[in-house]
Amino acid sequence: MTCPATGAAPGPVPLSGPRFATEPAQLYREMRRDHGPVAPVLLDGDVPAWLVLGYRELHQVTADPVLFSRDSELWNQWPNIPADWPLLPMIGHKQPSILYTVGERHTRRAAMIAQALEAVDPFELKAHAETFADELIDRFCGKGAADLIAEYAMLLPVRVLARIYGFPDEQGPALVTAMNDMIDGRERALAGQQHLASSMARLIADKHEAPGEDVASYMLRTQLTDGADGFSDEEIAQDLMVMMAAGHQPTADWIGNSLRLMLTDDRFAASLFGGRHSVAEAMNEVLWEDTPTQNVAGRWASRDTQLGGRRVHAGDLLLLGLGAANADPQVRTDGSALTGGNSAHFAFGHGEHRCPFPAQEVAEVVARTGIEVLLDRLPDLDLAVPARDLARRPSPWLRGLTDLPVIFNPTPASAFGDLK
Repeated sequence: MTCPATGAAPGPVPLSGPRFATEPAQLYREMRRDHGPVAPVLLDGDVPAWLVLGYRELHQVTADPVLFSRDSELWNQWPNIPADWPLLPMIGHKQPSILYTVGERHTRRAAMIAQALEAVDPFELKAHAETFADELIDRFCGKGAADLIAEYAMLLPVRVLARIYGFPDEQGPALVTAMNDMIDGRERALAGQQHLASSMARLIADKHEAPGEDVASYMLRTQLTDGADGFSDEEIAQDLMVMMAAGHQPTADWIGNSLRLMLTDDRFAASLFGGRHSVAEAMNEVLWEDTPTQNVAGRWASRDTQLGGRRVHAGDLLLLGLGAANADPQVRTDGSALTGGNSAHFAFGHGEHRCPFPAQEVAEVVARTGIEVLLDRLPDLDLAVPARDLARRPSPWLRGLTDLPVIFNPTPASAFGDLK
């Protein structure tokens, strides 16, 4: 492919810049036009990679874990990666978590996580989400105004996850702070990561002494039954960290993006007056059109191959363009919004390394409960600023709002949000 103006082939696209926040759909269209379904990109420090934009190509990559491996040790760029590279938390080197485990051991590890999450009672999960949602709303419902990102969406998922994992409730607020510090990626990121890691290690030690009916205890019971070939405490702690990070921020953005859609699109106005079917439709449309997880790192080619007309070399990094693939005109021929029951999106990934189905169910219960409780308590919610002024975080990886200011008629606190 060549540039019409110069006749030269377009160069790699930097995977940074404001357009990933302001107009990602248009940017992905341009990348697909210039490069096809697999585009060359540059990560921080001009590190090369491929971004898989095509729906069919993404399906091919995620369905073939042998050719396109999750083993990051295959990466041919490790000699060029400095110790302080800012994306190291996203592309781990010699990490003992499930993210980089492959083969039969990954299968067993994924089954352990899925079974632990399946053991969570769905009615108790919903009750936990309702309790924490009421507590958070009680903090601002009397003011008549709030930022639904900082005061609600960014606080709810991690509190619920902390409870079902087995943390005492009094540790919840500190976990919220640590998780959000780590995700912000600024000066407090390392401290947040360290707090989360030490908290998980203490949780594992506590559950060895006093197991309960929680996710951490279930995973430790599996560890014991597996014997010498089981998983170490470090592996379980790493997996709990991965599960909490992967479960918190995308769910928080799912809540925020869904509320933005419902507050700015007349098609969903009925949901603000109790129309629960519209809540589900808005959430599903967000997974297609505004998915919280836009791009994922990644997969590594285990040998030289062809993909989407590109020559991919052994050890090349392929980034999964989930948001771009969801909008691929080859499969979305009419371009219309998908608000029905069509769930063939890539919002949760695909293949053996996709988000486990029980984890998806947990995220959906937390997100939908959070939205429904908010609309029940504050049915006259309205934006406090013009919709065009709503800003996104400047990230090519996760798509979410920096804030969502709203106004409403002040209401008294409930009798339910009494947790501190």
